[in-house]
Amino acid sequence: MKIMRSEHGTSSLEYGLILAFIVLLMHLALQALAGETLTMWTTISSKSAAAITGH
Repeated sequence: MKIMRSEHGTSSLEYGLILAFIVLLMHLALQALAGETLTMWTTISSKSAAAITGH
């Protein structure tokens, strides 16, 4: 019976590690997306300012 309890605890630990890995990947993906979005808006701002001033 102790082996069964031990396996249950192990699978819970494994699920926790998988969940932590997924959260880490999501965090990294969102950081990359935020960087791309910032670049896009900076480009739009620069082009709009140039169009307004005529440069």
